[in-house]
Amino acid sequence: MSEKKVLIFQGGWDGHEPQLTSKRFAGLMEKHGYTVEIADTQEPLGDLEKLMGLDLIVACWTMGEIPHEYVQNIAKAVGSGVGLAGCHGGMCDAFRQDTEWQFMTGGQWVSHPGGDGIEYTVNICHGSSPIVEGLEDFPVCSEHYYLHIDPSIEVLATTRFPLVTYYHISNKPVDMPVAWTKYWGNGRVFYTSLGHHDDVFDKSPNAQILMERGMLWAAEGKAYAEEHGLTTERFENNGKMY
Repeated sequence: MSEKKVLIFQGGWDGHEPQLTSKRFAGLMEKHGYTVEIADTQEPLGDLEKLMGLDLIVACWTMGEIPHEYVQNIAKAVGSGVGLAGCHGGMCDAFRQDTEWQFMTGGQWVSHPGGDGIEYTVNICHGSSPIVEGLEDFPVCSEHYYLHIDPSIEVLATTRFPLVTYYHISNKPVDMPVAWTKYWGNGRVFYTSLGHHDDVFDKSPNAQILMERGMLWAAEGKAYAEEHGLTTERFENNGKMY
């Protein structure tokens, strides 16, 4: 059996505690037999061959910028079957200038009305995915993420807006996705908006279960693609990526 590999790249805004979350996520994957590398720079993303040899890429990089060719490398690797996962701003408030990143990940943070310390409920979408099997709704005290989302995502959990008085209350109440999956070519993508601080995963244990199961689901996509002989030919646009 070949070695199962994960790359976590961490950095960006320190307020999201990327070093702590990266260490936590590495431990979760290592207990399932994965070899995990944590990179403090984006440099490994410039090596397409390296990325293609992974089972999972985990993004822990809030805001900042990224060379577009690195995003293209990730897109090609994920398209071939490598998984992509992340939480909170570490994936869906990363690289705001790169729309290909947003297209691939399935959403983009736009606001957290009221800031930190908002008490809200995460509502599990029962039957949506094995990732949420056996989980029940649970409370969270953290930032309440409002996102612009891809309508193709498979929603695993939601939260109700608005809770805080702000301009958006003039609109109807909405159920905002908290966790979702989507596909990018042969690759599986998982995201959860929970994880503003690392201790959220201790205070709300179901949040960690979601992240752990989501990473594993995404990482298993490569083996599935290989076992079923899935190629990338049907996704290629005359060899061009924009």
